[in-house]
Amino acid sequence: MGPKRIVILGNAGSGKSTLARMLGHELSLPVIHLDKLFWGPGWTKPVRSAFRQKVSDAVEGPAWITEGNYHHQTFDLRLPRAELVIWMETPRLTCAKRVALRTLRSDQRTDLPAGCAEKLDREFIAFLRYVWRFDEVYRPVIEAARETHGGHVPVIRLGGRAKVRHFVETLQPSATTG
Repeated sequence: MGPKRIVILGNAGSGKSTLARMLGHELSLPVIHLDKLFWGPGWTKPVRSAFRQKVSDAVEGPAWITEGNYHHQTFDLRLPRAELVIWMETPRLTCAKRVALRTLRSDQRTDLPAGCAEKLDREFIAFLRYVWRFDEVYRPVIEAARETHGGHVPVIRLGGRAKVRHFVETLQPSATTG
């Protein structure tokens, strides 16, 4: 039987959403895209307590997959209950290319919040800087928070499509869902 509560972490463009959808399908688990819970129309930020309540409600069930970092706001809610953490280890150049391509095709993304379209503007350039610096600046902070709130949870690190595909193929569906 595969894990029933999975947290997927990684850089923007690393493949978190894609892996979450694949695992959700293979394991018959609901997928929670944290961006959809966080962002309001026009990329407006929520009140922290409202976002935390949405996440708390989403992960109160017995089985789920969450994708997204949001370590300051949600690790204390997700990681104590998680059975597996997956770190997507995708090179930053690949992440940056994927972010640029998906921005050009944002109308095809199902993991975007309602009323939020990606566009090439000043915020996009700042976001690309975030993507480029993720491993050096942001990942260590996220990793430290993961250790604090979920050091007991096994971690799998996946890089490359072949490793991701192999991982998904070797999982067993969860007997407690459906």
